[in-house]
Amino acid sequence: MKKIEHIGIAVKDIDEAEQRFAKLLSTLSYKRETVESEGVITSFFKTGESKLELLAPTRPDSPIQKFLNKKGEGIHHIAFEVDDIEQKMATLKQEGFILINDQPKDGADNKKIAFIHPKSTGGILVEICQEK
Repeated sequence: MKKIEHIGIAVKDIDEAEQRFAKLLSTLSYKRETVESEGVITSFFKTGESKLELLAPTRPDSPIQKFLNKKGEGIHHIAFEVDDIEQKMATLKQEGFILINDQPKDGADNKKIAFIHPKSTGGILVEICQEK
């Protein structure tokens, strides 16, 4: 894994959260996009080398809405950048990690993504991502 690519934060209201984080970080979101396959709208902030991804549900059956229903707003996942997502997925499987995804899928911010189940990471949802 090359670096922490971003930290994902689940929010109920993307507009309100963008305003809050713009004040907190003294910078505006650099990108907002909807990922239909995940039922989510995302908003990205960059501060120094770090990025935050705000995630708000666009439909009641989205994974983010389910997270919000269970846990409320807060940190949803930590994403790590990798050079070769398919190779990294194979390595993780060989090392006994449980992957949520069998194949990488399209994610926000021009990335291919896959998730590692929290059962195999001590309760933390981990995303691996690669630039498309």
